[in-house]
Amino acid sequence: MNVKVDNALNRLTGILPLQARQQDCSNEIKALHQQILASFVKQGHILTREQMAEQVSDLEEAVNVLKSHDLVVFSAEDEPVGAYPFTMDAREHKVRINGHQVYAMCALDALAVSPMFGMETQVSSTCRVSGDPVTIEQSGKTIENQDEASDVHFGIIWGAANACFCCADSLCMEMMFLRDGNIAENWLAEDTDNREIFTLDEAVEFGARFFVPLMI
Repeated sequence: MNVKVDNALNRLTGILPLQARQQDCSNEIKALHQQILASFVKQGHILTREQMAEQVSDLEEAVNVLKSHDLVVFSAEDEPVGAYPFTMDAREHKVRINGHQVYAMCALDALAVSPMFGMETQVSSTCRVSGDPVTIEQSGKTIENQDEASDVHFGIIWGAANACFCCADSLCMEMMFLRDGNIAENWLAEDTDNREIFTLDEAVEFGARFFVPLMI
């Protein structure tokens, strides 16, 4: 095991304990949560409230639990709009899977989709510093376009976590791709107390270990 990834996983789990929160749900609501996650892959968008109602005996109770546990993000109109790692918002991290283009909450989330569902993905994003395009082709935890993507790094600003906001609107906004090692090291040097960088392989392992348990 990679100690750096172990520590990061523990730190993120302390901020957003998704697996523990899912396990705290009833079997019916846990199954609904998994169906919501799978809906992005199966139909290219999140389940509607009507589709959710078909899966549970009490929709309002299910919505309240999913919302209070920050397992699913809802709009001001109480419509489901995201479930880590996915969002309906047009964010910078696009994931092509099963013939659909979907959006990930953040760079780490984008890398987790392929191992979560055991399907090939193509992640299209940009370097947060240079604006250059970043393309990553994945099969599970394997990077298929190593020649192109091997020096891509993942960066996180841990200080962005805010107890007053859900992670989707705070920490997720500061989890990014960085084009190469030089850019990553320079970015890190600007604030070593709050920032951390990972190689692409480390980031894939980090994301997979955080998200795969949600589908088990």
